[in-house]
Amino acid sequence: MGSSVFAAALDFWTKNSGQFFSRWLHVIVGVAWIGLLYFFNFVQVPAFAQMEPAARNNAMDKLSWRALWWFRWAAVATVVTGFLLFYFTDDYKNEFMKTRPGISISVGILLALTMFLNVWGVIWRKQKIVIANARAVQAGGEADPAAADAGRRGLLASRMNAIFSIPMLLFMVGTAHFPYTAQLEPSGGKRLTFWVVTLVVWGLLELNALGLLGGTKPGGTRIIYDTHRNAIITGFVLAVFWLALFAYVL
Repeated sequence: MGSSVFAAALDFWTKNSGQFFSRWLHVIVGVAWIGLLYFFNFVQVPAFAQMEPAARNNAMDKLSWRALWWFRWAAVATVVTGFLLFYFTDDYKNEFMKTRPGISISVGILLALTMFLNVWGVIWRKQKIVIANARAVQAGGEADPAAADAGRRGLLASRMNAIFSIPMLLFMVGTAHFPYTAQLEPSGGKRLTFWVVTLVVWGLLELNALGLLGGTKPGGTRIIYDTHRNAIITGFVLAVFWLALFAYVL
């Protein structure tokens, strides 16, 4: 009896179980991360624009810093569980990354890791300045002149993440559900063409969001970030573009 229970428990904690639980947790924490990303972009930013400065500072102090805690650690948890899922899934090894499903998940990983780096490297760093300024002003202190620029740079990175999230989710989900046809491993030339175009588009967008292509002021190439509506439209256009590239090149 004891040996059979032990064998059953051992069978439960196989790689298949690891894959299942890491995928389940990956979805849960990913929903938290992307849900808060959409809250910030589609709810908080437009609402803050209509608030009086005092109310906005109070909300930054009492609400935003809490939401940002869950936001940035949900991003960490999403990446960690993603790596665990990758480890437990044998299909992701060997020549898999040369196949259409492998290329699909690779694009999703590229965009997700970029979003993660934006969270910790830009958004959180800049929002700390904004929140500290809000708290200082509430306490009767002087406003920090660097807060406006920090807020703008954090917004650009956050809007870029909102844009990237739409094709990222398309490729993450599509890996298992795209209607792949006969040739599962495209030629090296096709893969090279796809990745060159993908990396150029990805790089130009990320440089634009970081203010390295024309600065950070509204308008110009930053028009895609200037409203949440523009960001949503851009995200879906980008998803359609990448899906068409995937379908016709590969």
